[in-house]
Amino acid sequence: MSARLEATALTKSFATDRGETVAIQGVDLHVEPGEFVCLVGASGCGKSTLLNIIAGLLEPSSGTVTLEGWPIIGPGPDRGLVPQSYSLFPWRTVAQNVAFGLEIAGLDKSASAERVAELLEVMNLTRWADARPSQLSGGMRQRVAIARSLATQPQVLLLDEPFGALDAHTRLLMQEFLVSLWRRTGTTVLMVTHDVDEALFLAQRVYVLSSHPGRVKCELELPFGDERAPEVRRKPEFLDLRHEVLDLLLTEVADV
Repeated sequence: MSARLEATALTKSFATDRGETVAIQGVDLHVEPGEFVCLVGASGCGKSTLLNIIAGLLEPSSGTVTLEGWPIIGPGPDRGLVPQSYSLFPWRTVAQNVAFGLEIAGLDKSASAERVAELLEVMNLTRWADARPSQLSGGMRQRVAIARSLATQPQVLLLDEPFGALDAHTRLLMQEFLVSLWRRTGTTVLMVTHDVDEALFLAQRVYVLSSHPGRVKCELELPFGDERAPEVRRKPEFLDLRHEVLDLLLTEVADV
């Protein structure tokens, strides 16, 4: 199941010792059902703040966020959040970590076990079901974190730089895995990243955010379709878009 997500005139400010700091200002964005959208911007542009508001972990200073037309006023099972850190319970096995949200939801044990087994198969983790997180590689731990977020069948999957801590090779493999997973599940995805190549490879649309405060500087519709083979990174259109986004971000850095 997927849903339409929309943010309208979203602003968030924080009180600091130096006065009020505006993290994001007047942000408008939308993600259509089953769409994969990336937010890309320089460090400190408010990407994570924006994602945390959508997740219901922060309240906006003004503006609204809606899911299928209903206001978001707090965390809920309709949104699954995957942070950059794996946030797995070290004392639980892989299967027990994936089952955590189902336990909170009160799903009976047989239905929970079936859902967990299905997700472990999708994530290529079945043989690691009884392993502890400390026995897994970084990429495997992040697959567990994504599986745990998908277990309750959220309408929107929110990803906050989920591959930032991975080495370059594992990161590329995880990007390809995520595209495959998205096509298979049809979940609506909104992902934050500072990696331009990652955003262009994964997304159907990209929002480029300005800095201080974060605003939508540019919205790009990507011409690559849903099938994202690694070769797409070598296409002239990909390289042109890469230069366009990097130029926008370099302007932001120069203005700081």
